[in-house]
Amino acid sequence: MIEPVHTNFRTLDLNLLRVFDEVMAERSLTKAARNLSITQPAVSNSLRRLRETLGDDLVRRDGHGIAPTPFALTLWPHVRQALDQLQSALVPQQFTPAESRNAFVLAMADATAAELMGGLGQALEHHAPKVSIRVLPLTRRDPRSMLNEGVADLALGYFPAVLADLTAKAQSGEAVAYEHHRLYDGEYVCVMRRGHPLAQKNISLDEFCNARHLLVSFSGRPYGFIDEALTSIGRHRRVVMTVNQFFTAGRVVVNSDLLTVLPKHFVPTTGISSELFMCDLPFKVPTLHVDALWHRRKHSQSDHVWLREILIGIAHDVFKGARLS
Repeated sequence: MIEPVHTNFRTLDLNLLRVFDEVMAERSLTKAARNLSITQPAVSNSLRRLRETLGDDLVRRDGHGIAPTPFALTLWPHVRQALDQLQSALVPQQFTPAESRNAFVLAMADATAAELMGGLGQALEHHAPKVSIRVLPLTRRDPRSMLNEGVADLALGYFPAVLADLTAKAQSGEAVAYEHHRLYDGEYVCVMRRGHPLAQKNISLDEFCNARHLLVSFSGRPYGFIDEALTSIGRHRRVVMTVNQFFTAGRVVVNSDLLTVLPKHFVPTTGISSELFMCDLPFKVPTLHVDALWHRRKHSQSDHVWLREILIGIAHDVFKGARLS
């Protein structure tokens, strides 16, 4: 570990920060060199100089790639935001969908993707044929680290705890680094195969709690918001299996006597809805709010504005309701 030093910003070569940004984005010296049109030794030399200036290793070898230090992870969002702002000020760019070759990264669960990606694919074909989209799976209910580190441009999903935290911070006068927009509302239902012994009527609370359950868990934890709702009324259920996709859950329950809980609007997209029986949950759960969440540094970028407006329009068309803000 390099000993900490006092950094003199006046003498700092800002070009080193451009190299640092590319290395952090690519997690590869070779790819960073290619993007910057310089040699890999030049990238290595720039990192060495920045290490000496900042007193931190910044990155270390990790298998075939590199791993950033905690300090680098903390520093990078600030560097990224500063470079974005500087570029916007010096070289204002208006996004032109028909000509752009932008690549966007979205984070969402398969249930959300099933509703929105078809419409997005059509929008790209008609208006932005050179633009590409990559979807990453959500592995947690809080995607802020993905947005902060630049792993994803936009996260779409059910983030009640995140929005509550952002609201609380805003009300207390604390700076909030994220923006959000409501895409649509839905509800959760109990789902089972049509031949299930309980697939006759709305299920009772006792029947629900005494059944064997399949849980869709992004993190793999065998405990979710349904269990929290049950705990609040002094009840619990037995989760015997967890999967990380709603599509997988549908396939499992149609071939077993397990119960699961799915977004109601998602069931018709499974392709096996005729084999599934769904009914109301026998207790109250929060309304399913699906929101778009993004970092504020992206808020005014014309390409990001375009993408958000396209997704908001698709959500409006799919759910045939007024836009919610």
